[in-house]
Amino acid sequence: MKQPKKAPILKSFGYAFEGIFAGIKKERNMKIHCTMMVLVVAAGLFFQISSVKWCLCFILFGLVMALELVNTAVEAVVDLVTEEKKPLAKLAKDTAAGAVLIAAMMAAAAGCVIFIPELLEWMHL
Repeated sequence: MKQPKKAPILKSFGYAFEGIFAGIKKERNMKIHCTMMVLVVAAGLFFQISSVKWCLCFILFGLVMALELVNTAVEAVVDLVTEEKKPLAKLAKDTAAGAVLIAAMMAAAAGCVIFIPELLEWMHL
């Protein structure tokens, strides 16, 4: 049996970027995550954080935003499959949202560990 032809790699990247931009455009929480990313980058530049701290920030940006996109995909698929209130549909949506919340809370905690000492040093406290 002949395998279906795969889309060219550039087309695949195009679809992925479409998904990212759709998530940013349509999802309120993704806009919040992007805003927080911009604020953290500004703070990182202001405080001239180390390369290790930058890497941690980038990893956490990626984790939170990727999970938000997965959450959006789960919600879309569940909504596509059923409009009825079903316990499994609720479980799928709630656990996907919970994954984003856990990642966002841990990212915020890491941000405090990174930036509170920087702020205190800047304030000479």
